This record gives sequence, structure tokens and C-alpha cells, in this order.
Amino acid sequence: MSNNTKAERYTRIYTQIEQLIGATNNPYSRMATISALLHHKMKGYFWTGFYFLDGDDLVVGPYQGPVACLKLKKDTGVCWAGINTGKSVVVPNVHDFPGHIACSPLSQSEIVVPVRNHSGSVVAVLDVDSRELSQFDDVDRIHLEKIVQLVYRA
Repeated sequence: MSNNTKAERYTRIYTQIEQLIGATNNPYSRMATISALLHHKMKGYFWTGFYFLDGDDLVVGPYQGPVACLKLKKDTGVCWAGINTGKSVVVPNVHDFPGHIACSPLSQSEIVVPVRNHSGSVVAVLDVDSRELSQFDDVDRIHLEKIVQLVYRA
């Protein structure tokens, strides 16, 4: 898929999510809807979901795909990198990422995007895995950063 086509698809998904989430302000309901739409409408998405902070733990939230790790070891892996830096992380090859947590041996590449609440604190991450190497790029990052802003939008 060309980057223009991918960007257009993300734009259509954003509009669809925006229309659907108006029914509730509940962030977990919104995360469930975002996970489902992205997972079923974006080529190459193998596992699509959220991990959220619960005290000092990072635990699985709404997701689509195979069974996930329920809790991620503190300060380890791509999701914690997104939490700790407050920035999106694009990993072309998960086997090259120090401390990568392999919830599924089928995952080859990954993108993690921090989710901020109304006060701007990082409270969760959107995590997407692919069975393909180098699945994610700046087009994905830019559009997913925009989509996760919908989780806490009033």
C-alpha cells in the first residue's frame, strides 16, 4: 500500500472513529472501538490494543488479536519506552529492540503511541504489532498520534 493510500485510509478511519465514540466519554469504550476499527481495517495489523498504567503496572486493556501479555515488566520493552519517553516508538524489527517483550513469537515489527489524559499525563499506550518487518513508518505514527487523541477528547 502506498503512503498516500495508507494516509487516506487512516483519514477515513479517523472520521469513522470520531462518529462512533460520540456515544460515550468512557476512555475504555473508546479504546475498544479504536482497537477494533484499526485491527480490521489496516493491512498488516496482527495485534492491536492498549496497555494502561495501573499504579506502577502496565496492564493490558482493550485489544484485538491473539491472547496478550496481561502485565508488562516495568521499564522493559517498547510499550514502557513509549510510557517513559512520552513519545511514539516505531520498531522496524522487534528482535533488534533491547528488552523487547515477546508476547507472540509471530510479531516482527511494532509501533507504540502514548495516550494522554485531559491533563496531558501519559496514562496508556496504543500498541500495534505486525507479522511483517518494517510494517510501520511516519505515516502510521502521525495518524495514530491523531487517533489516540480521541480517547480523552470531550
